[in-house]
Amino acid sequence: MGMVTFVDETTSGTRGAGWGIEIAEERLAVRELIRRRVFQEVAEYNASMPTVFQGLVQPEDTERVLNGYALRTPRRIDPEAQSELALRAFEGNGFLVLVGERQVTDLDEEIELVLGTEVTFLKLVALVGG
Repeated sequence: MGMVTFVDETTSGTRGAGWGIEIAEERLAVRELIRRRVFQEVAEYNASMPTVFQGLVQPEDTERVLNGYALRTPRRIDPEAQSELALRAFEGNGFLVLVGERQVTDLDEEIELVLGTEVTFLKLVALVGG
């Protein structure tokens, strides 16, 4: 079992604080890695239901605010639905996944999770006027 650190970055240069999750497997498909990350952040949100959801992708029926997404009406977020949104965002180039310094491009690609693996989720920011 090892700790995988997730870090969010944007193309504008913003880098969030990393957070970790325990993963028992030594190899895991990118699809499952994204799914586990989303399930963890949704579980943490649903446990305390703050006013702002800080996750990988924007849940439905929310508006973007500084540092996350505000739900129009307080409610629990469905981890399955949020996971599907994240997988579609990955396939639609909404964000890139870097394992160490290497970009992974296929959801079914298995990555080796060695001690201290850092997975960066690079969120693509639209250019002004473009």
